[in-house]
Amino acid sequence: MNAEKKWALITGASGGIGRAIAAALAADGYSLYLHYHKNKTAAEALRTTLTARHPGQTFHAVPADLSRSDGVDRLLSHLDHAVYALVHNSGTSHIGLVQDVPRATVQEFLQLHLASPFLLTQRLLPEMIRRRSGKIIFITSIWGVTGAATEALYSMVKGGQNGFVKALAKEVAPSGIAVNAVAPGAIDTPMLSDLDGESLEILKQEIPAGRLGRPEEVAALVRFLASPESDYINGQIISINGAWHC
Repeated sequence: MNAEKKWALITGASGGIGRAIAAALAADGYSLYLHYHKNKTAAEALRTTLTARHPGQTFHAVPADLSRSDGVDRLLSHLDHAVYALVHNSGTSHIGLVQDVPRATVQEFLQLHLASPFLLTQRLLPEMIRRRSGKIIFITSIWGVTGAATEALYSMVKGGQNGFVKALAKEVAPSGIAVNAVAPGAIDTPMLSDLDGESLEILKQEIPAGRLGRPEEVAALVRFLASPESDYINGQIISINGAWHC
């Protein structure tokens, strides 16, 4: 890192993977915008912890509901520094047969996972292009690569994010910007809280590594992709999955 502060924006920073990413990027010298929607307590606690650990850096918790059409504008209104690294981590899953998914849920998912990330990227890109540097990283899902029965909506929007990554990388690579996705498999976060103990053990047995992934393992990959050492890695969907569905 040079003497000038480098800022990163992490959407969904209050979640399990988001908190781990924040800790990893802060350790690399980033000042951070920590986006959250509902979990203000977790976001503020994260901000307080990072401020204590990294007194030379700055951390802001910023609220916005990215499932709403005005969410991007609300988020951007809190930013007063150019962003070098943008980590799209906001998201939620949905389990159910296609014919049972409510229309309102479909619209919410399209906004949260596709429209808002597109518009947020669109608004932050000009400054990255002007500086001829920047990192854009999506946290997608293994289901966006392989698809999952009863998670068709989630698979669809995560697959859309993967397609956006590949297309955008080709557009902005000439401007010195790298765009990649991390597609986690089964990670030990609250997203798996709906599984009972028996189902969780069956899932672990399906994974060749024999265990769930850790948020810190996802964060380590994001940290590398946000660093200069990864500059020639561009347009890639990198799955971290313990050889599950690979």
